[in-house]
Amino acid sequence: MTVTIAGSGLAELTCAWLLASRGHRVRLRPRPSPGPRPLLLGEDTLALLRALWGVTSPADGHRLTHRHVRWAPGPPDPPLAHPAVVLDGALLCRRLLDRLCARRPDAARPGPEPAGPPHWTVTAEPPTGHPGEHWTAGRRHLLAGEAPLAPGQDDTTARLDRTDLAWLHLTPLGNGRALLQAMVPGPVARPAELLGRLLAASELAPRLLHPPETAVALPAAPRLHLLPATAPSTCTPGTLLVGAGAIRYDPLSGTGTAQAMRTAILAAALIGSAAAETPPDLLCAYYAARLRTAFQEHLTTCARLYPQAFPDPSWQHELNACGWPGTSLTG
Repeated sequence: MTVTIAGSGLAELTCAWLLASRGHRVRLRPRPSPGPRPLLLGEDTLALLRALWGVTSPADGHRLTHRHVRWAPGPPDPPLAHPAVVLDGALLCRRLLDRLCARRPDAARPGPEPAGPPHWTVTAEPPTGHPGEHWTAGRRHLLAGEAPLAPGQDDTTARLDRTDLAWLHLTPLGNGRALLQAMVPGPVARPAELLGRLLAASELAPRLLHPPETAVALPAAPRLHLLPATAPSTCTPGTLLVGAGAIRYDPLSGTGTAQAMRTAILAAALIGSAAAETPPDLLCAYYAARLRTAFQEHLTTCARLYPQAFPDPSWQHELNACGWPGTSLTG
């Protein structure tokens, strides 16, 4: 079975690693490497990474030991032991790509595809220009920017706080720096300005020397691709979407990285079953059903958590969007 891996994100590389390990012929089309991308990996995610790739915990990551949460109005919960590692996700993917090419040189390496079309293409980048391909549960955006920690602040504890408009997450990055993120209920024209106001209204403000000077605003509502798998035809390969291209989780869950790797596991299993002559149409329908079930469960969690924190009317659309739209996702 010949498979093209169109991309070099964690989900795509994990699928390539699993397929190559099982004897499938894999060809890589890596994307240009992005800039630094802070990634917070909890123990469960690190354990999955170790199990799939056989690697130990990244040695150059910044280690956290606890998590402190103030979600509902009132005093925060006591700090919880929550071991985690903060690292550069782009650097992690580059290292895994090197490991893949070194350990499976005959099955996986950047370069031209073999003669003849591949049987499948695996990617986290769905084709654009096709309206109605996604179901997106809301309009919320994640603001993110880096700033220096104030002198003497604990750099081993991640902190979640809330205001009436947003939840905020402060993640120490090491070397006296921290990542500040805020989830707000819609698009933002001036993210750094709003992030500074939200910080000032929260109990996190004294922990930073000053607000982030620059920030980005990224769409962050849960999103499901309606057609994450298409079977091969006589003219075209089958397509499997993995990672955030298939299903995007609300960052509040903290499980997005692990779930991305799980889509890779499922995609590799689908290709293996197709090679064993299970009808591809049935496998693609099963793949879509599994993702839909996971998405529905995620929306249920969001619908339970968000109303506890945000009585503000500006959040009403997001709370309504957490409801499942019925028996069909056809637009």
